[in-house]
Amino acid sequence: MMHYYNTFGVLDYIVQILFILLILGIAIAFLSRSGFMNTENNEKLVAMEKDIAEIKKTVEEIKEKLEEI
Repeated sequence: MMHYYNTFGVLDYIVQILFILLILGIAIAFLSRSGFMNTENNEKLVAMEKDIAEIKKTVEEIKEKLEEI
């Protein structure tokens, strides 16, 4: 009768950690290329918020002028 032992050595542990890091690296690379993690999107949002604030000021000024009339 043959016995099969499931041994788990330090080298197997290191190989598994490296494999997981490789998969994570590939996933991060794909996300950064797709533009999902791009910082330009945040800059666009900040610019849009500034534009919206300016539009709100303009609308308030127009309302005040209409009330004066």
